[in-house]
Amino acid sequence: MSETVTADEPTTHDPADGPTATGERADLLEVLAKHRGFLRFTTRDLTDEQAGQRTTAGELCLGGLIKHVTAVERNWVRFILDGPSAMPDFTRMTEADWARRADEFRMLPGETLAGVLADYAEAALRTDELVATLPDLDAAQPLPDAPWSEPGGRWSARRVLLHIIAETTQHAGHADIVRESLDDAKTMG
Repeated sequence: MSETVTADEPTTHDPADGPTATGERADLLEVLAKHRGFLRFTTRDLTDEQAGQRTTAGELCLGGLIKHVTAVERNWVRFILDGPSAMPDFTRMTEADWARRADEFRMLPGETLAGVLADYAEAALRTDELVATLPDLDAAQPLPDAPWSEPGGRWSARRVLLHIIAETTQHAGHADIVRESLDDAKTMG
């Protein structure tokens, strides 16, 4: 039987639990937290089955969107620390690699919404700690090999954080559409 996750259950960390960010870092984390909140809010009062349900023509489900954003955030945080070696070489991925990557967008057997949300909260805490303690937001790494990467491109930690914010925001919008298609619930309005 599936449990319903309610809006008042903890699905993120308390910023007071980690280092304090100020200035630009606080601004970046505030925007990221706001959009993480929108994404999490789309799952309020859902069962595991509902979180895994496709409601549009695409493959997206709410639990899968949260899994994907979690993986994106983790991978890019590793990139900030370790550079392109932290990322797969997308130009050499096999069909099986792409299939495994597609599982980020689905709720797999045995996965629960509560577990997916807890994993997201853990990734968010790690990101927030890094942003608060990173010595230099201008530190840059060469982009990983990928068809969408500009050849010879480099991203600073700041640019990576802006990318994480953009991904989170984009997928929060997707989640809102999926949720509205599920039961007419909306994040806003």
